[in-house]
Parts: sequence; C-alpha cells; structure tokens
Amino acid sequence: MSRFSQIAMGLLLLAAGYVLGASQSFQSPTLHAQQNSGTPTEETEDKIKRGVKQLVEAQSALEQENFMRTATKGLNAFATSCGGVNALEDLEAGNGVDPETFAGLYAGLAKPDVATHLGRDDQGRITYKNKIVRMYPVSRLKKLFATRLKYSGENQDDATGF
Repeated sequence: MSRFSQIAMGLLLLAAGYVLGASQSFQSPTLHAQQNSGTPTEETEDKIKRGVKQLVEAQSALEQENFMRTATKGLNAFATSCGGVNALEDLEAGNGVDPETFAGLYAGLAKPDVATHLGRDDQGRITYKNKIVRMYPVSRLKKLFATRLKYSGENQDDATGF
C-alpha cells in the first residue's frame, strides 16, 4: 500500500470515528438508581393532604379560642404549629410578624382589610400604615420554636442540632 493510501485510510477512519462519536450512536442511556419524577409519591401526597387538613382544623380551633388572628389568606402552618399568633395585633404594633405572615404579605396574600393599609417604601419593602413590616426578633422566634417543640414532642436538642 502506498503512503498516500495509508494516510487516506487513516483520515477516513478518523472521520468515521468522529461522526459516530458525535452522533452518540453507541452511547447507552444514563442509568439512575432512582429517578425523581419531580413530584412526591402518591403516598407522600396523601400524607401532606392529611397533615394540611389537620393544620387547617387546628388553625380554626385556635381562631375560635382567640389564640390566633391571621393577616393573610389561607393556612399559616408556622403560627398554628406554635399555638397561634395575633398577626393583626403584631402589624398594628409594628414589632414584627411571624415568618409565614411576612412571606404571605410579600406574596400578595394579605386579607382585604389588611391589604388596604399595605404599601411599599422607596426600597420596595412592604409597609403597613407607613411602618416597615419586619419579621419577629430572634428572641421571639426562639420562644415560638420552643413552644412548637412542646406540641411536636421533639427533644429540643434534637430539633436544634446542639
């Protein structure tokens, strides 16, 4: 075989290899031990639904017993799991609100009677009657989490990781 034939054959094999590699003809699909579908299993969804139903019932009971007044629409799982908060009173006092109320106000979920008093300052922060809405101080959050531990039955050391 002439030198030219050898070079041509080498280039042909190189080109064929490149084309086959680029087309991924011989590549097997990636295998995973467990593929996540992006949603929880049906069993987990049922547990979530039962849990939310229980929280809604607990929130309703707290409201009836005057341990809770919400400023946002729907369930406030944090406040409910802590034995209730008075978010309306907290807004009026300007001393901060629970994390879920804070998030709900920013998400546009304020109850209509609260929404009429909401605005934004020049930095885009939510205001209630011209006072910046803040989250509770850390000391109050720690007290609420401690109260929640009482209801959850968890050991405080287990829940905090210390």
